Amino acid sequence: MSEDYRSMWTDLGLDLEAHDALLGVLGPAYQDIYLAQKDRPEGMGYFDFVMSEVHGLRIKELLDEKKAGRKIIGCYCVFVPEEIALAANATLVGLCSGADFATEEVEKLLPRNTCALIKSSFGFKLGKVCPYLESADMIVGENTCDGKKKAYETFKGLVDNLYVMDLPQVKSEQGRALLRSEYLRFKAAVEALTGVQITADSLRQAIRTVNAKRAAVHRLSALRKADPAPISGLDALLVNQVFFYDNPARFTASVEKICDELEARIAEGTGVFAEKAPRILVSGCPQAVPNWKLPLIVETAGAVIVGEESCVGERGARNLTDDSGETVAEMMEAIVDRYYQVDCAIFTPNPDRLAHIEEMAAAYKADGVIHYGLQFCQPYLMESIPVEAALEQKSIPTLRIETDYSMEDMGQLKTRIEAFIEQLR
Repeated sequence: MSEDYRSMWTDLGLDLEAHDALLGVLGPAYQDIYLAQKDRPEGMGYFDFVMSEVHGLRIKELLDEKKAGRKIIGCYCVFVPEEIALAANATLVGLCSGADFATEEVEKLLPRNTCALIKSSFGFKLGKVCPYLESADMIVGENTCDGKKKAYETFKGLVDNLYVMDLPQVKSEQGRALLRSEYLRFKAAVEALTGVQITADSLRQAIRTVNAKRAAVHRLSALRKADPAPISGLDALLVNQVFFYDNPARFTASVEKICDELEARIAEGTGVFAEKAPRILVSGCPQAVPNWKLPLIVETAGAVIVGEESCVGERGARNLTDDSGETVAEMMEAIVDRYYQVDCAIFTPNPDRLAHIEEMAAAYKADGVIHYGLQFCQPYLMESIPVEAALEQKSIPTLRIETDYSMEDMGQLKTRIEAFIEQLR
């Protein structure tokens, strides 16, 4: 950290000893995983800086916004519309849920066989090590899977500002009506929180701000289709992770700068991996900071990850929101339309997700698909078997893995993934 933020963390109620231990692990891990890569785009220096200050300068910025009268809304899911938060003079940020922490304390409140992502969100709260969580004026949970739905009943006793959003489980006329009603309810709750009435102008500007952020990521994704790959999957994943934390305009400009650099690399025929290196599409559960285990194994084995069919990836940022509406009501309908297209595994049936995986595998010229499932994540694990069968029928080699946030299975995963990559060669 470039400054001493300890008084800020103390004021937020963080456990400094536990927080020091967390940063003491993350710093060296980032050094070993990210900074050890060769031929990284120079533009990744910005994202290295963001990660070095992810609990420092960025938190100070959020607290400065709060002093100026702006509200901070924390969330765990891509179904929470950033457009609505921005339009009401609030900042939406992702909350910590990508590493094991305070597991012993968590398992006093949740069953041991709860998915790692849910346990992680509890662990960061119980361990008092997530400054984003402690900075938030509103924490938005969402009833995606049954695990989250029931966990929020307990989580409500740990925080005093939890708002829970319901979500449809079936894509139908009734399901869309539920999503519309929930987004209107969320809009009213955000307006009550901020004291700011959303107008057509503020909502249109918010939509354009978020669309620009997504469009920059779309541009980056398209450049990953090149062979040799101009950027590693690790670095592309980091960009997708920072998407949820950074100032939107600054993030957009930084991604566009990297894309300019990658276009020059492609024109020169240079990349970060050798030409014809095995190309992998990762599909399945989201990979939140600092969950870098899978891409580290894949890319140190000589393959390159060229796309993520994930909420922290293309699924979360895939579609833009139509900004042509004249009224708040028209633009709210456009927001519902946009988020209703997210093909999360909570939906049943869910043919759109399989079609999306097949489409991505073709577009990114993937040699194979790794389906990434977190242990005890029922929706994605239940879908993994039919997805694998369907892809194999289309002659797309697929490897299903089931893991958690620990490093205990690194050896086993490495053996299986290296064998899969050798098969692709």
